[in-house]
Amino acid sequence: MTEKSLLPRHVAIIMDGNGRWAQKNRVSRLAGHNAGMLAMKEIIKRADVLGIKYLTVYAFSTENWKRSAEEVGGIFGLLVKYVASELAELDENNVKVHILGDYGSIPRAAAASIEKALATTRDNDGLQFNIALNYGGRQEIVRAVRQICYLVENGELSGADVDEQLIAAHLYTGTENQDIPDPDLIIRTSGEERLSNFLLWQCAYSELAFSDSLWPDFTPDEFERIVRDYASRERRFGGR
Repeated sequence: MTEKSLLPRHVAIIMDGNGRWAQKNRVSRLAGHNAGMLAMKEIIKRADVLGIKYLTVYAFSTENWKRSAEEVGGIFGLLVKYVASELAELDENNVKVHILGDYGSIPRAAAASIEKALATTRDNDGLQFNIALNYGGRQEIVRAVRQICYLVENGELSGADVDEQLIAAHLYTGTENQDIPDPDLIIRTSGEERLSNFLLWQCAYSELAFSDSLWPDFTPDEFERIVRDYASRERRFGGR
């Protein structure tokens, strides 16, 4: 059994492959997203059992608006469904829900569900479940730079004050006193091996793992195997 101290504190997942899973199983893309939601539910449970403190999932990117209105609407409809069916259990298990991204511009019903989840779990101190929603890594960095520029222009900071820590503090992972640590491990499913604009600043020293499983087929056992494999890696952060 792997020592808990060797397991990653923060795991982030690019949940890729719902559409291909739907095509493979000859069902609608929405059915694929629904299957992916069920897979996510099981991964949250296993992450909690393993003692992982932060789990971040890439649920909807700023680029996903390019998809059909039907698919986008269906995805947000599933978000409402997920919160309605799972919020009580998440709260009971001391899971804290947090959002990374600009969720103010998503459909009203979905935003209301998010607000309810945030309010209900605000004081929980178990697993923190971060949902990257209407999120883009480059957009996040631009947003942080604009905030800092505003502070400089108003005389609250000088250019000399700008450093890595200040930029990090203005990212979604650093705002609202969250100070979410950078992910130790980023997992991507479906056989693709790229970051797709996900946590670009935060991933500077993250370990990467790729699975050939389409996201709905990604099991808690495979997740645990990857997490435990992480424990055998040597992280040097640029040192020897």
